[in-house]
Amino acid sequence: MKQLVLDIRLDAPPTLENYFAGDNAALIAALQATAQGDGMGHLYLWGAPATGRSHLLRASCGAGQGTYLNAREIADTLPTTPALLAIDDVHQLSESGAIALFNAFNRARANGQTLLLAGDQPPLALSLREDLRTRIGQCLGFEIQPLTDAARSAILSTLAIQRGLRIDGDVVTYLMRHGRRDMPSLLTTLDALDRASFERKRAINLPLLREMLQSGLDI
Repeated sequence: MKQLVLDIRLDAPPTLENYFAGDNAALIAALQATAQGDGMGHLYLWGAPATGRSHLLRASCGAGQGTYLNAREIADTLPTTPALLAIDDVHQLSESGAIALFNAFNRARANGQTLLLAGDQPPLALSLREDLRTRIGQCLGFEIQPLTDAARSAILSTLAIQRGLRIDGDVVTYLMRHGRRDMPSLLTTLDALDRASFERKRAINLPLLREMLQSGLDI
């Protein structure tokens, strides 16, 4: 597993360094190369919700001074500035947005652009016009591999240690069995446990977690 960054906060700007890579090392390496202008052409990545598609696109744009757009923001045209152009949620493109993206593919070489796209399905499964699906299918493609429960547990325990917290293993096991297991939700829960532990001068254990659940904590 990639070494964790010490300063992981919910309000931290997305970077390639504070993404929990898990089994996505090859994808991260490709994005780093693309952000530095050393990539191998256009990229398309897909994955289930909460796997970090938007994080990766925003982080790549931040590293490479690119432009990030969500598909819902696209009308008839796209920026032509020579740079990295990231389009998120391509499965939600409107008809005019799909035309704009197809034209961007055609003009990318002349404009000096590299396209970085993300969606929820592999290219052939996208509900888009055939010629655009074909163009997306010609991109270097990566399926984002979700973190395993073992990796999530290790990350949560490591982050607690890095904050100087002692968190019982029973708490982590409970969260894995009964809570939302995406990292943003787990970080939100860890923040709530951190605050409650400090305010109540209590250890982070199962009784504390159950008290917080009874008080309305949503995990």
